[in-house]
Amino acid sequence: MPGTGTPDPKHTNGEPRKPNAGSSNVPMAALVFIWLPELPLGRIVATPAALEQIPAEEIRAALQRHRRRDWGTLDPEDRAANEQALIDGARILSCYQSKAGVTFWIITEADRSVTTVLLPEDY
Repeated sequence: MPGTGTPDPKHTNGEPRKPNAGSSNVPMAALVFIWLPELPLGRIVATPAALEQIPAEEIRAALQRHRRRDWGTLDPEDRAANEQALIDGARILSCYQSKAGVTFWIITEADRSVTTVLLPEDY
């Protein structure tokens, strides 16, 4: 505004000022949010070894990540297989590590009826 040190947002004709390419108030990038439906987990089960070695809170957190399609520490090939499984209706695998360093998997069956939390040696 005149006299305040802040630029007037309108031209003299009342129309909003169009920022030019060199203007510092022009955003360089825009955020785009894509909504993805959560993965249906079906009945959730866990092996005795997984329940014994992984705290319940960490299992819950990992299940939330798995549901949101965060596959954990999988390599790119397994991540791509999961993305294809979402299209084809195949089994989904995630891999996580507990705070104590225990590696565990979460597997959702192809028909999405059951999700299992297990240690790799339980497989």
